[in-house]
Amino acid sequence: MKKQQSGFTLIELIMVIVILGILAAFALPRFADLGGNARAATIQGASGSMRSASAIVRSAFLAAGTNPATVTLEGQAITIVNGYADAAGILVAAQISPNDFTTATAGGVATVQATGATTLANCQVTYTEAAVGGAPTFAIDVSVC
Repeated sequence: MKKQQSGFTLIELIMVIVILGILAAFALPRFADLGGNARAATIQGASGSMRSASAIVRSAFLAAGTNPATVTLEGQAITIVNGYADAAGILVAAQISPNDFTTATAGGVATVQATGATTLANCQVTYTEAAVGGAPTFAIDVSVC
């Protein structure tokens, strides 16, 4: 009588383990540090929010006419400097909370940094108030998040 084989041989099991090990060695580095990519995406999202808020504040300023000192967005007064939001106002207009980001305003510059970044200065977006006759500037750095 013929015996039928049931299950796998030791060689087959070892080969499967070796193949899984090789796949894991190549896949693991790709998934090891997704936190940095997430922080970079968060800063890019904050930058987009600030740019949109700046355009909305500018539109409200132009619609109000006669050079208003402030505009009101969703019940919040936004101070105007040269037709655009000031440094503190852009954070309010963009609804950027210090609970979610590390924020600072000084000398007409608003800085938004990703909380938990390896190097805060290299994972941030900065907003510089508009100069006379100009527009505000945005600078984003996500090189080390």
